Amino acid sequence: MAKISKATILIVDDEENILETLRGILEDEGYKVITVSSGEQAISSYPGVSPDIVLMDVWMPGIDGIETLKALKNIDNNICAIMISGHSNIETAVHATKLGAYDFLEKPLSLDKVLIRIKRALEKKSLERENIELKSSLSRQWELVGEHHKIVELRESISMAAISQGRVLVLGESGSGKELVARALHEGSERSKNSFIEVNCAAIPHELIESELFGHEKGSFTGAFESKKGKFELADEGTLFLDEIGDMSLITQAKVLRVIETQEFQKVGGSKKIKVDVRLIAATNKDLEEEIQNGNFRQDLYFRLNVIPMYVPPLRDRKSDIPLLADHFLKNFAIQYGKKKKSMSKNTSKALMEYDWPGNVRELKNTIEHFVIMHPSETIDVKEIHAVKGVKSDYSSFKTLRDAREHFEKDFIMNKLQENNWNISKTAEDLEIERSNLHRKIKSLGIETP
Repeated sequence: MAKISKATILIVDDEENILETLRGILEDEGYKVITVSSGEQAISSYPGVSPDIVLMDVWMPGIDGIETLKALKNIDNNICAIMISGHSNIETAVHATKLGAYDFLEKPLSLDKVLIRIKRALEKKSLERENIELKSSLSRQWELVGEHHKIVELRESISMAAISQGRVLVLGESGSGKELVARALHEGSERSKNSFIEVNCAAIPHELIESELFGHEKGSFTGAFESKKGKFELADEGTLFLDEIGDMSLITQAKVLRVIETQEFQKVGGSKKIKVDVRLIAATNKDLEEEIQNGNFRQDLYFRLNVIPMYVPPLRDRKSDIPLLADHFLKNFAIQYGKKKKSMSKNTSKALMEYDWPGNVRELKNTIEHFVIMHPSETIDVKEIHAVKGVKSDYSSFKTLRDAREHFEKDFIMNKLQENNWNISKTAEDLEIERSNLHRKIKSLGIETP
């Protein structure tokens, strides 16, 4: 059997020979073993020991194993305990399991069984840890990151709206984070334990959108080889997120309006009415009031959806959040790809902030993923940002001529350095200045060279 090092096992038993026998076999298997001879000692020592597994006798003088397990559960609700007893019965085993015991063993102990049960218990704990880490990673993936006042206000609005059942219309440019808002609303609601179902209305052909939303019966149209549940039914007691709802056809809009009013619908090709309890969140990058004027969107549906409007600002309007977002993505992608987290220099962060990010947060996220995958160095250098994004400063945004001139000079010199593969001598020749003068410029302007 493979040895598992560093796992700590606490053995609680009033029989000295049992303690010594188990200690010997478990230490031979590579475990760290701590032994105590009473429930009182187990309770007092547990916080400092923090064992991975507790192997505990049920029948002991003083506080018995069952009462000790209750006390330890109050200290550590995630305790993994294997109970042992020479007087076991079904009632005792069931009681111990209800209290949270992982398993139950009878005396006289089979050492092979003990090792197998401990190994399985550790595997279970390992899977639980991985599950917690995965959930934490997924939670970070959908986190609305930022300290700009517009994002702080948006988070406050989400907190207030999440606990209600009100329909929310999320507005904002493509890639700005509308889905994050929808997910935050769901996670903060009483529906969070139920499904969050997303439909991208722009990505589904008009002739299939009704089947996607409402489902269909077998044989209702060519290719309908079996009955299928729609997104409304799948989202029952949960949240349905209709993304890019401005691209939905007028016919489908009318049917969605009907579902909002009645909370019931029929499958395509079906006659039975299906009742649902769904909270609806919609999002669009279009101006729906303009779409109404142009006859592309129903005004009554707009009023139904726009109970609580929320606006997600584009990234260019909250550039101070770019370093936070970049660091957030660097952490997430490092975990996702099993790599060491990369860092960025101040010049790199500054270069990211000088770019307007027309694709918003999604574009920044994709850019950081590119750097994590394609650049082996531990630090993302500013020249890599310029190479990928062609970042240029908006000189009209500077208050003084001196500031604008300094930034122009820095951009100009950096572009020339990149053209010459960071060869100082060749760049100085192209700029028609002395090499020593170029070195001084690079230092004074804070340009980082590879």
